[in-house]
Amino acid sequence: MIIYGLVGLTLSMFIFYAVNSIWLLYASRIIGGIGAALLIPAIFAYVADITTFDQRAKGNSLVSAAMSLGIVVGPGIGGFLADFGLKFPFLISALVSLSAVVFSIFVLKESETAQVAQSMDAKTETMIRKIALSVKMPYFIPLIITLVMSFGLMAYESVIGLYLDNQFNSSPKDIAVMVTATGIVSVIVQLFVVDRIVQRFGEVKVLNIFISVAAIGFLLSLFATSYLIFFLISLIIFLSTSILRPVLNTLISKMAGNEQGFAMGMNNAYMSIGNVLGPTLAGMMYDVHITYPFMLGLILLFITLMITMAWQKRSLHAKALS
Repeated sequence: MIIYGLVGLTLSMFIFYAVNSIWLLYASRIIGGIGAALLIPAIFAYVADITTFDQRAKGNSLVSAAMSLGIVVGPGIGGFLADFGLKFPFLISALVSLSAVVFSIFVLKESETAQVAQSMDAKTETMIRKIALSVKMPYFIPLIITLVMSFGLMAYESVIGLYLDNQFNSSPKDIAVMVTATGIVSVIVQLFVVDRIVQRFGEVKVLNIFISVAAIGFLLSLFATSYLIFFLISLIIFLSTSILRPVLNTLISKMAGNEQGFAMGMNNAYMSIGNVLGPTLAGMMYDVHITYPFMLGLILLFITLMITMAWQKRSLHAKALS
């Protein structure tokens, strides 16, 4: 599945480089989306298969850090390569992706476990049916947290450039510095912090702490009076989400048991729903008032925190009775 996903991304990049038709460009992005949908859940399922229960948080953190590093480094390299032609970065991206396909074919060992085999059985179900089934799963609340986190983060990212320009007259360079800095913070936190705090406090406590920190960040952003203050608040928000993402992946993986493929697929599906709805609603609300997207993020995070705490109490009560 990892190889199929990489092939989809590679094909998408080659098409994007080769064609000029807007509809074919749209088609290439659809192919890329399908590739990503195949790739990302399979990667986290693979990590779950090759790591022990105690190593899983570290494994997920390393994967998340690698993704964050790519997000930080990729645009910078792409900007440099664009000097050789507007489409040249897509060609290089396609070639790099192709090399990943070759590497995976010859180096990556198949993880054909019972978990993966069982996950294959769920492929015949429609996505709506899978989402309906996920409601009954023990990891449904972590899936909801994933959706809200993705919604809030993408809503925040989609309007942050406009907000900085309108509110503080920030230059494109100022915005680029902020985006790069938050990406670097994400990589550092996921590499060196996540595993340690999970080992010390456990996934559940970490969820409570950093959902609260993210909510506080959204609240403080409403009162930021300068670019520097907003910059620091943004670092807090991105630090929190950088911790929450691998912790949620780990918690879902641990609770999934023998359904790693299905659980990681649903994790990706809920994340994708948030990624689509977040920017859409944020853009609409921004047109009404520039602070409304941040207020919406704050409200959703507060509701999520309440739901999470209630879920944890119910889980503890169920364990006490058993």
